[in-house]
Amino acid sequence: MEGDAPFLGRGWTFPPVFDAANHGLRMVAGIDNIAQSLDLLLSTLRGSRALLPQFGSDLNQFVFRRSTAQMREELASAAHFILLHGEPRIRVEEIRPEPSADGSMINLVIEYRVTQTNTRHNHVYPFAALE
Repeated sequence: MEGDAPFLGRGWTFPPVFDAANHGLRMVAGIDNIAQSLDLLLSTLRGSRALLPQFGSDLNQFVFRRSTAQMREELASAAHFILLHGEPRIRVEEIRPEPSADGSMINLVIEYRVTQTNTRHNHVYPFAALE
């Protein structure tokens, strides 16, 4: 999927990976670039980047909270707000927090639409949480 829609953006893979065949950094573009951006945005602690203090999320506040319906709704709302203001290439349609079978993790299932192509995609962000 690397060259499917270059107008959606192109950048380094995260984490950066060196490609021995091309003697350079491996690049990612299109939908894959958006998916990596979502992971990076949700996993970066807000305020941890000196030059971009508003970049990132504060989802870490949910890590040690008890997994209740209210907590999962608050987590989904916080993630929706972060993506609304942090990733302008998409329009979030739904975020569903789904607890794992053993209750040790919550997967955020993000359904979104790429605004420039009007294509629909899903992304699962593993949110390690809970006691």
